[in-house]
Amino acid sequence: MNHPNPPHPTTSAGPEDGAALLDDVERHHRRFNVFPSEAAYVAVVLWDAHTHFMDCFEATARLAFLSPEPGSGKTRALEIIETLVPRPMTTVDISPSALFRSVSATDARPTVLWDEIDTVFGPKAVGSEELRGLINAGYRRTGGIYRSVREGEDHKVVKFPVYSALALAGLGDLPDTIMSRAVVIRMRRRAPNETVEHFRQRVNEPEGHALRDRLAEWAEQVREKVDGAWPEMPEGVTDRPADVWEPLLAVADAAGGHWPTRARAACLELVNAAKANDKGSIGIRLLADLRAVFDGAARMTSASILERLLAMDDAPWADVDGRPLNTRTLARMLGDYVTADNDPIKPRNIKVAGSVLKGYYATDLTDAWTRYCTPLSEDRSEESATGATAATAQVRPLFPVADQVAVADETPHTATPAEDGLNPTG
Repeated sequence: MNHPNPPHPTTSAGPEDGAALLDDVERHHRRFNVFPSEAAYVAVVLWDAHTHFMDCFEATARLAFLSPEPGSGKTRALEIIETLVPRPMTTVDISPSALFRSVSATDARPTVLWDEIDTVFGPKAVGSEELRGLINAGYRRTGGIYRSVREGEDHKVVKFPVYSALALAGLGDLPDTIMSRAVVIRMRRRAPNETVEHFRQRVNEPEGHALRDRLAEWAEQVREKVDGAWPEMPEGVTDRPADVWEPLLAVADAAGGHWPTRARAACLELVNAAKANDKGSIGIRLLADLRAVFDGAARMTSASILERLLAMDDAPWADVDGRPLNTRTLARMLGDYVTADNDPIKPRNIKVAGSVLKGYYATDLTDAWTRYCTPLSEDRSEESATGATAATAQVRPLFPVADQVAVADETPHTATPAEDGLNPTG
């Protein structure tokens, strides 16, 4: 839905029309930002508004502007948001202690706008676990950080609140724990036919502030309606995605007009996009690729499995921690998962053409496939289509310096007639 872009937002007189106000906020964004979809505009506008209702919600969605290349409009998005939210705190570098002290001030809770977040969580960054813990803890209103505080000669443990709204911008992806708490906007460079106004702070910042003040006034008018609301979720949106979108849908319902419908359409689009881009852990990638490799087979030898995994295009198995996946590491990774009988998945003896080889049975893997992999009916062709680069980035050192001999299960196992269909070359 395209909206005209007036040079100035309209002003309110009397009780604020929530839908018209959000329309004005959207027009303000469209003057200076090119987002990748209509859903992105809806989500960002609702996120702007929800920062004025922070005490009404159990959780606050993180907003993440991510792109593969610089010059994609991420910083400008934060600049426009800065004009619209209460007590913005813009940063490109902040220590854990400074962030902790800032967001624990409940009487003046800031809206944190963090640019260049890839310098903190990118592949070359180190020592960011404390910041990640703060970001994750601040997602829920009940979240907090515990510190030992001295009182006279004694110490006591005190919980400090760290709940606050947070928008991030950076290259690449963020840690999974943050991504799962975020509405992700995949930014891209503007095409030649996509034009925006040049943002001039002295001129345009006051226009944003006027909208910010209207949002604050409207929030006071409808706070009772939003506080404790249980917005209806689109079908299929549950668990963490529902937590993320609940405050945004509550704001849309309070605004009325076309916003409830647009909000739910945006929710479905962005949640489904996040699922499609979810690369999962390296273990889940292995399970998904194993299911594709088995392709209905009852059993396969470890050697045959490795041959097929290493031959997969766009897969991380040829370079796991600097060397190809081997039988020892395959067994170690699968040992983190269990069978339907709650026993660790491990290689078993397989009788093939008169020889006994080590391998795996589909019956041992089926429960893990059901629990961790996308159902085949959703899209079998995309089972193993997650990116090799991102999957490899999640690999921790899996290979010991010592030998790489296959893990052996000493329990003999004779193949049944039903299992004799195994390719004898495997």
